[in-house]
Amino acid sequence: MNLGTQILWLLILALPVASIAWTVTHEEVFREPREYCNERSRRAQHLPSRKFFYVLTCEYCLTHYVVILFLIITRFKLLYEDWRGYPIAGFALVWVANIYMGIFGRLRLDIKRERVEIEELQQHQEKRAA
Repeated sequence: MNLGTQILWLLILALPVASIAWTVTHEEVFREPREYCNERSRRAQHLPSRKFFYVLTCEYCLTHYVVILFLIITRFKLLYEDWRGYPIAGFALVWVANIYMGIFGRLRLDIKRERVEIEELQQHQEKRAA
């Protein structure tokens, strides 16, 4: 695979990785399991148990494990055709996926701020009309 194709694969594979990590660590559908894991990560007696549950609540940490799964499924390698291509691809995928999540998080924050501003403006106009 030439370098351009590898970069394209990197950018595309990072999308589902970011989507899975974001959904598990932020979205309402996983709120109850996330709260359970968050509680266990703070209160478990043993360090390995605390760390295991923490990984499920941290988008950056979870991204590493999702990437490992995707590397197993796709056998994607970056720069090298031998085993060295896997760790390079893995860390590159984590990095790109976290950039995507940062952009998405910022975009959602901006949208939420705009909605709040619009609601405040509408309430102010309703008070003036009354």
